[in-house]
Amino acid sequence: MSDSRQCPAVLIAAPASGQGKTTVTAALARLHRNLGRKVRVFKCGPDFLDPMILERASGAPVYQLDLWMIGAEESRRLLWEAAGEADLILIEGVMGLFDGTPSSADLARHFGVPVLAVIDGTAMAQTFGALALGLARYQPDLPFAGVLANRVGSLRHAQLLEGSLTEGLRWYGGLSRERGIELPSRHLGLVQASELNDLDARLDAAAEALGASCDAALPPPVGFARPEPLGVTTPLAGVRIGVAHDEAFAFTYGANLDLLRSLGAQLEFFSPLHDRELPHVDSLYLPGGYPELHHQALAANAPMLGAIRGHHAEGKPLLAECGGMLYLLDALTDVAGVRAPLAGLLPGEATMQKRLAALALQAVELPEGTLRGHTYHHSLTSTELEPIARGLSPNGGRGNEAVYRLGRLTASYVHFYFPSNPDAAAALLRP
Repeated sequence: MSDSRQCPAVLIAAPASGQGKTTVTAALARLHRNLGRKVRVFKCGPDFLDPMILERASGAPVYQLDLWMIGAEESRRLLWEAAGEADLILIEGVMGLFDGTPSSADLARHFGVPVLAVIDGTAMAQTFGALALGLARYQPDLPFAGVLANRVGSLRHAQLLEGSLTEGLRWYGGLSRERGIELPSRHLGLVQASELNDLDARLDAAAEALGASCDAALPPPVGFARPEPLGVTTPLAGVRIGVAHDEAFAFTYGANLDLLRSLGAQLEFFSPLHDRELPHVDSLYLPGGYPELHHQALAANAPMLGAIRGHHAEGKPLLAECGGMLYLLDALTDVAGVRAPLAGLLPGEATMQKRLAALALQAVELPEGTLRGHTYHHSLTSTELEPIARGLSPNGGRGNEAVYRLGRLTASYVHFYFPSNPDAAAALLRP
């Protein structure tokens, strides 16, 4: 069997956040899917909301790639596996192309994936070319595919933008700023895919608009080297893990769930919002989400709150991340000042803020081992609990998030990426 797999691929990046990378990536994915091609999409760095949109656009699961949180070897494995089944691989970058350590540019360079730069063309003409040239030449060893304009006002505007390109930079087309194409957002990012009743219509409209301005040709193939084989162990064999999943708790990495299954666990999904009782499980995993948008309904579901308390009282493992942790506090107050009492397993309360409270990659040294992940939240929590550990960010950003433990309950603002340390993840959830 070959040590390398070839597949056309590009990494979609931008000068900054807010340029429309996700809209463009989703439009490209739906355009090629509608042409009968198998498209696999990845998201660079930690994110839960963009992948929901990109999964709908491509019709295939979306996983994260990152040289730090996921690691180079695991990222290689994911790309190699995708290259074995896909006609096209799209990778959506994070923040600006060169922002952060490691950056989207670092990932593109490491795997030899050419960059397709998305630039918001609003209120711009010839300066578009200068910005494009800067992105292409700032790091001479960066593979660069070309440029795509977003939020183009008219055909004449697109012609001005295309005409501004120099030094042979390729024009990949333009996406108009028509209503019905842009994806709506809220305080943590894009609105969840499940909440958009017209999402498929938006995606098809974006794909059609993009297809009218480009030839939809596949980019050149990229070679992805075979990764090292994974060792197979099943420390969670026979363990039934209840995973919260509904409108309030949906921030789960597909790779986390895959890992738990590969370790032998059986996953049982339940809704803290709608279900009145827990499934028969040995452990609970409460991921993040938007509990602040549903805190009154969560508070009103007294049978579920009682079942969660009962699970903890029996000494069973419970892992709660970000929104899952807020659910376990005494109360949560939203930005309008509405307070709702919740599970009361963790002494303290949280209050939603209008401004971002923390955003950073995190490495946390737990008694079970070091897990990597990230933090991103708009709430502040007050508690008298002493943390058992605090996260550290490789970029020195705000964060240093506390991890709390009461018996077998472990809670933190950190969203853990389980494959960064499978043994530690298994230990947190093993009875």
